[in-house]
Amino acid sequence: MYAGLVTPTPTPTTTSSRLRHSSGAIAHSVSAQTWRAAFRLGSADAGIAPAIRVGLATAVVLILGGALGHEELAGFAALGALSAAFGRYEPYPRLAGKLAIVGAALVAFIAFGAALGMFGVPVWAQIGVLSLAAGAAYCFISGFRITGPGPVILVFAATGAAGFATSFADLVRLVVAGTIGVLIGWAAAMLPALVLPMGPARLAVARALANVGKLEAGGSVPTARASIAHARTVIASSSRIKSTLGHGRELMAVLGEADAAVRLWSEHGDASLIRDIAAHEDELRKMKRSSMIEHSLEPVSELPAPENYVVAGLRHLYSRAVVMNAVRIVMASALAGWVAAGAGLEHPLWASMGAMAAMQGLNYKQTVQRGIQRLVGNVGGAIIAAALIALTLGYWQAVVAVVILQTAAELFVVKNYALTSVAVTPMALVLIGLSAPIETSAALARVADTLIGVVIGVVVAAVTISRADRNHVLR
Repeated sequence: MYAGLVTPTPTPTTTSSRLRHSSGAIAHSVSAQTWRAAFRLGSADAGIAPAIRVGLATAVVLILGGALGHEELAGFAALGALSAAFGRYEPYPRLAGKLAIVGAALVAFIAFGAALGMFGVPVWAQIGVLSLAAGAAYCFISGFRITGPGPVILVFAATGAAGFATSFADLVRLVVAGTIGVLIGWAAAMLPALVLPMGPARLAVARALANVGKLEAGGSVPTARASIAHARTVIASSSRIKSTLGHGRELMAVLGEADAAVRLWSEHGDASLIRDIAAHEDELRKMKRSSMIEHSLEPVSELPAPENYVVAGLRHLYSRAVVMNAVRIVMASALAGWVAAGAGLEHPLWASMGAMAAMQGLNYKQTVQRGIQRLVGNVGGAIIAAALIALTLGYWQAVVAVVILQTAAELFVVKNYALTSVAVTPMALVLIGLSAPIETSAALARVADTLIGVVIGVVVAAVTISRADRNHVLR
């Protein structure tokens, strides 16, 4: 994260230097080059299966809610099912644990938000309390290195619960709905483990080989080596089941060849071994439980011990970089919410979430890009949302819309966050409409709140940027 808030003992010189650095950061956020970069499309890689799993989990909980006559709770169950969107490409033994703690956190945030609503906590106080919760959620997600939608989902769940619950009975109902959704989401995410237990490991090795294969075309040796190291950790975690040990050892041997190929290339410029292993990539990307791959090395006899992600996560949880960015998120989230409330907007907590979502970037440059993408995506999504709301969809029509939009969001997430926001914005508003009627004006309000959140998030990030963060310097 872009660590460091201010220097310990500022002097006139250091203050002037910081002001110039922050001014440069602000200038970066409005440059044409920055806005063009925000709309570049990334390369999609094995994104269809995870998207289908999330869409399936969402469909199951919404259908279950409608069949049982609890349409008003189905949206919260769907939020629980979104736990399936976390940890894509993780080895299944590790994914099982990470999804469990994400699910527990989702239910806890739903309960926390419901308690705020139950006790009638005023909006201005909710903004402050939920901003603190946003910082805690960021520490949790970042500390355990959980990939996916990010901590904003936890805060969204708490915000929705705060607006719904008025009694302890409501709190219990929301917790039950969220728990059911989490269990279904966990099952959907883990289902492929029964058929393709080594799927994530095969994909990680295929990606490593792809990076090795790029060396002849100017690829990076450090990148290739890093992807090989990552693939080894994925294999170690995937091969904890006895039936997968043989294939795990074989995959590890392939990585040994990849290491040798990188070494030959970096030391002697010899690409012969790179070409020899290039054919393995296509085979590894096939959806097979296992497949013996022809190579010159015998399978390794032992696999490395899997990483203890819980211990590593707890250690990283309180690292300076994580804590400092959590502080920024609390500041930006609270300020955005209070500004939106002061402006008389109906949903000021949406502004808080806009600031938080923007500040999930790894550095200032990514923060600005996410802010631009979220704002533009929300404008496009608001148009779709307004059209759907104007159609006054029945429950089952709304279910179809939510499932399509959620699946689309998961497909787009590997391409561009703006496209993801185009799908997420109407999906979120339609979900809200399942619990309480909303007007088309809610779509416009979403854009206004997002604008406030993004602008304040970027400004706070610029003011508190570390002088070591040079990612925003235009090249």
